[in-house]
Parts: sequence; C-alpha cells; structure tokens
Amino acid sequence: MTKPFDIPKKLVWEAYLRVKANKGAAGVDQQSLNDFEQNLKNNLYKLWNRLSSGSYIPSSTRTVAIPKKSGGERTLGIPTVTDRIAQMVVKLKLEPEVDSSFIDDSYGYRPKRSAIDAIEVTRKRCWQYDWVLEYDIKSLFDTIPHDLLMKAVEKHTQCSWVTLYIKRWLNAPIQGLDNQQHERTCGTPQGGVISPLLANLFLHYAIDYWLKRNHPDLPSCRYADDGLVHCRTEQQAKQVLRGLGERIENCGLELHPNKTKVIYCKDGRRRKSYENTAFTFLGYTFKPRMVCNAKTKHRFVSFTPAVSKEAQKAMRKKVREARWRWRTEIEIADIAKCSNPILYGWINYYGKFCKSELNSVWRHFNRILIKWALRKYKRLKGHKTQASRYLQRLSKDKPTLFAHWASGIKGAFA
Repeated sequence: MTKPFDIPKKLVWEAYLRVKANKGAAGVDQQSLNDFEQNLKNNLYKLWNRLSSGSYIPSSTRTVAIPKKSGGERTLGIPTVTDRIAQMVVKLKLEPEVDSSFIDDSYGYRPKRSAIDAIEVTRKRCWQYDWVLEYDIKSLFDTIPHDLLMKAVEKHTQCSWVTLYIKRWLNAPIQGLDNQQHERTCGTPQGGVISPLLANLFLHYAIDYWLKRNHPDLPSCRYADDGLVHCRTEQQAKQVLRGLGERIENCGLELHPNKTKVIYCKDGRRRKSYENTAFTFLGYTFKPRMVCNAKTKHRFVSFTPAVSKEAQKAMRKKVREARWRWRTEIEIADIAKCSNPILYGWINYYGKFCKSELNSVWRHFNRILIKWALRKYKRLKGHKTQASRYLQRLSKDKPTLFAHWASGIKGAFA
C-alpha cells in the first residue's frame, strides 16, 4: 500500500543514531533508550510506518525542573524516545532548508558554529566599538507564539509532513511537575530535539532580520536567546534598545529586564565613567583587564573576556559533588581517568581566553586531591604539607596524569 508521505527508512535510522549519541532521560512512558533498543528493529519500523502514513501522534512531554547557574529553576520538556527520534527525522529534513537563510552571526544550535566562535568575534568587536547592547529574551521557549512560528516554518518548506508534525508537537500537552496534563497554547519545550531549530527560525525574523533591516551598519551576535549589538555611542545603543524592545513585544516576547542593558567597553584609552562596564556572555565575562602583549611584553588595560565567576563556581561545585576526597578505595589513576574528560572540556572551552583565570578551579581540584591523599595513605595522615609535596612530585614525575597538569596550568598545591 502506498504511503501518503515518502519518508526514507534510512532517514529514520540516521535520526535514531543521533538520538542515541545524545542520550537523554525517559519521557512520560518511562521507556529509556536501552528499553527502546530491546526491540529496536520493530520499534523503528512502527515509527517509520506511523510517520509515513500520517498516523503518528506525539505523546505528552514530561517536564522537570533543573537549577539555573544564576539561581532559580529552569523547566525542561523531555519527550519520549520515540518522539525524540521523530523530531530528529523532521530536523534532518528541515534544517538544511532553513539554515542557509540564517545570518552568519547567529551561532546557537547550528552546524559548524560554536559558542567559542561567538566569543571570538565579540572580543574583536568590543575593541572596535565603544558600546554594546546586551539583550536576553525572557522565557523564550515557553512564550513563542505558535501562529507566527508556523508562518516562518511554512515560508521555508513545502514538505507537508514536516509542517503537520511540527503543529502536532506544538499542540501536544505537557505533563507538569504536578503529574497532571496541561494544554499548551504557546512555546516549544526546551529540551525537545526540534525546539532549538524552531527557536532559531523564529528569532531570525523577530530579531536578526529586523536588525539587518533597521541597523545594517551595526554588527550583532546572537546565541539562542542571548544577543549583543555593538554601537558607536551610548545614545545609539539606547535607541536600538527602545526599537528592539518594541519589536520583541510585537512578536509576542519580552526582553528580560535584569539581563538587558547597555555596557561601556572601558579600557586603557576609553576612560569614561559609566554604571555598566562588564557583561557576561556564554560563560565568559567581558570587562577591563590588565593584559600583556606577547611580543613586546607591554602591559595595558584591555576590554577582554575570561571565564566568569559563575562558571568557576559551577566547576568547583561539580568537583565537590564527585566526592573524590572520600574515595580511598581507588587509586589516583582512577580519579584521573574519570575526571580528565570533564577537565579537558573546561580547558578547551574556558581556557581559550585568559586561561590563567582557571587557576582557582585547578587549585580547588588539587586541594581535593590533597584531602584524598591524607585519607588514602596512613603515612600522610595529619601531614598536609607532606601530602602537598607528594602531589607536587607526582605532577613532575607524571605531568600528563591530569588534564590541567598536562596543559601546564597545574595551579598551586596548598
């Protein structure tokens, strides 16, 4: 029997492989990825059959609350494994059709673009422009109007099954924190596979396209719902802020009042007094810092990024939560094996600019190792100085044992 929608089985298989690589928790049906794989061939065939016949109806989305780094909680929507694979099928079809329309300075959730790319371009522009407007969309994923979003989707694709299933996902109910079913009239759940792409598409028209049309001479940079516009004067920045606020409101959204502000990029030559001379973007804080020219060794004040205090605090918390100081039944090589993937991730991301700012994290990690050694070895018990010297010697004998030792940024042993 001919199916109304021509969806290749190969596309469903590719979607499954990507969902498997991303892992993730179970949805409302409590089926984990491992459970799904117990009958993989049959489950994938059923999904393909339902998608191709038009009979696929998504389940409700399970919501969970997770803490924000800045305090408070963020609500995530967790689709079932079947729904995640189905969303990935649609994403693989839709993304090539819309991504080419996005501006170059849109970096979030896009192939071949990263947060570090956004930090790098922002760093250069802060040297070129004296002022920057930092904006943040309040509760973006919860408030996107469905009618405007579908208008944007239909502008970019003529594929009927793509639009059909996106509408069904947008209208699917939510299982709230109270375990009750709730109707959804706006928004797309943060945590859904398709949601970042849909949010990017919406903000392309709500913000990026509007900025290019109304302020073509001002460079901007956006990563999901966080963005920057570089300006020449304070007056210009405030003018853009007023216009952007009206535009966002007309699109059914709201600028976050506490996270949207005008910043003066103060440095050694820009010495004007202003209430805001720093901002945090993607885990990096941009502010005036004393730096040294690598060639001339000349020291000067530059407006430049380094890992934020909030990110450092989160990293130290993660180290504490590993509870290595109590794991006396294992060897130090075991700690290194478990910790290094995380440490390398921090180095590769937060060590790109002003990597010495990470030293507080490395000192904290090394202090945890000292406490572990004090409990592990009877000869060191009560002798903190000797435990510190033991780890210092070890870092010289085995400099590649831990990621931060291998990178030459050991931090102090104290």
